[in-house]
Amino acid sequence: MTIQPDSGETPPSWDSPAGPFEHPALFYREADDYLAGTLPFIREGLNAGEPVAVAVPGENLRLIREGLGAQAAGVKLLDMNEAGRNPGRIISTVLRDFADRHSGGRVRIIGEPVWPGRSPMEYPACLQHEALINLAFSGRDVTILCPYDVVRLDPERVKDAERTHPVLVDTSGSRASDAYAPEQVVQECNLPLSAPPGVPRMSYGDGFCSDPLARARAFAVEHATRMGLRGDRLEDLRLVVNELAANSLDHGGGSGTLRIWAEDGRVVCAVSDGGHITDPLAGRHPVGLRALGSRGLLITHLLGDLVRTHTDVQGTTIRVYFDVTRPDDASPDH
Repeated sequence: MTIQPDSGETPPSWDSPAGPFEHPALFYREADDYLAGTLPFIREGLNAGEPVAVAVPGENLRLIREGLGAQAAGVKLLDMNEAGRNPGRIISTVLRDFADRHSGGRVRIIGEPVWPGRSPMEYPACLQHEALINLAFSGRDVTILCPYDVVRLDPERVKDAERTHPVLVDTSGSRASDAYAPEQVVQECNLPLSAPPGVPRMSYGDGFCSDPLARARAFAVEHATRMGLRGDRLEDLRLVVNELAANSLDHGGGSGTLRIWAEDGRVVCAVSDGGHITDPLAGRHPVGLRALGSRGLLITHLLGDLVRTHTDVQGTTIRVYFDVTRPDDASPDH
């Protein structure tokens, strides 16, 4: 796998001064708490002439839209159920996309990537995302407020928010988080990923087969079709497998292994090779049309419904999930 950022950017250090970047967690218990914590934040930004975006799950988006009334027209509103379906693409397509378009002054964003409907399978990616925000925006003139439902969320997830946010806000006011440790959280999220026993697999590169990319694509499509994947989603899988296998050939020691299986209504592809991803934000940097460098990991995050990665000096495994029941017309724009 690639060890360089997809965009050619040099990622900031965890030790970089926080500067103007602010990343508070908002702990709320009911709708009134939610609105009391979000609407003033939005209105202060609008009154100051600051660009404001809100990306939260549908029901909370409705509350904010209704609470703002006519002011909602001045806010970019996104349903996080769709925009953040894969937590690994939120930084590039939601947060960085908005902040980079308004780089002339302070930008305000409300982002709610963790909500009660998130599955245990998705949650580690959400936690990793929240920690990585601090690295992705270090030194930038941006505030990202992240609401957490302390009534309906597992208490451990609320505790995790204290580890990924330097400031905590609730009805009693704001305070610094004594548990803040985002780099440690990222390390803990780098979990080994083992496939179920007996799943279909193939090896490619280093003489295993001629035209390894075509063989990998054909292998994945054949098995995914049997597992019920169709239409645009099947084409998305084909492209992701091609990009990850190409990364293996170019940056992962010249060979790799592809595995595929069905799990809880999803088709799962896992690509393993001998590479080591050293940039924690690889695949989360927006990439311009003229930028040099690989786009494979970014494409993987854009097209997959969930992406999990394990990487160390021994090698890398990237696991990508595709929802079988997801309609073709819900697929992200290519």
